[in-house]
Amino acid sequence: MTSNNFGDIEKEFSDFEKSRVIILPVPYEATTTYRKGTKRGPKAIIKASQNMELYDEETDSEPYKIGIHTLKEFKEGFDNPQKMIKALADRVQGLFSSEKLVIALGGEHTIALGMVAGLRREERNFSLLILDAHADLRDSYEETKYSHACVARRLIEENRIFQVGIRSLCQEEADFIKKKNLKLFYAKNIVGREDWMKKVISRLSNKIYLSIDLDFLDPSIMPAVGTPEPGGLGWYETLKFLRLLTKEKEILGIDVVELCPTPLDISVPIRVSNSCPSVFTAAKLIYKLIAYLTTI
Repeated sequence: MTSNNFGDIEKEFSDFEKSRVIILPVPYEATTTYRKGTKRGPKAIIKASQNMELYDEETDSEPYKIGIHTLKEFKEGFDNPQKMIKALADRVQGLFSSEKLVIALGGEHTIALGMVAGLRREERNFSLLILDAHADLRDSYEETKYSHACVARRLIEENRIFQVGIRSLCQEEADFIKKKNLKLFYAKNIVGREDWMKKVISRLSNKIYLSIDLDFLDPSIMPAVGTPEPGGLGWYETLKFLRLLTKEKEILGIDVVELCPTPLDISVPIRVSNSCPSVFTAAKLIYKLIAYLTTI
């Protein structure tokens, strides 16, 4: 296996110039609070992906043939969040300008700030869709405005954002939501239903950036996250929503964050914790997105 190659894809279909999809690992972790370990997420996802079947039965396709290139881990500016955000924005700006689909693997959710900043240099007319269990609307947390708990608050300052799957927030965030009249799609109102899907999609602009915090999913299928919350969405309803989304909207960029590949409900040593089913689920979710984006 190639240690840094999503899907262990052969060179013919993973050459940078020929690839339409770019995987960018960003193992940034500075502000996680409940469980540490999101910095191990990108590498674990890539290793798990090397054990996937590359044929997708749902779309009757082999999505990897559109070209998926995996870049080396991005580690610039990790000693300071603002430096990291700027450095990441500088890195991805060129990728976005080449019209490749960039999928960043976190690391903590703060990397979304760098991704969006880089995209905004190339494209102004887009909205942000955030799938997350947490509102992330605190103005600051633990003496920093660049905590993973403040991501949506920073993003909303310059962007139009939509949040789906929320089921955890503090009083400060609840007050901010009321003050700004924000329309969040809370998990309690959408789990087990489908009528919300088209409502969300209808509110988005034609072009979007998609940020997926893996704790959006229910911990029964995604326990290995930094801050798990009960009551999340299931596998098939998530896939149905993503397939509708990719059919209706142009996705300019994606981040998938907050995987914390630690041994949770299985007794495996931490050094091989990429075998945790959460890690494989994360890899499969990314490949499903690529399948939808390239076959619809």
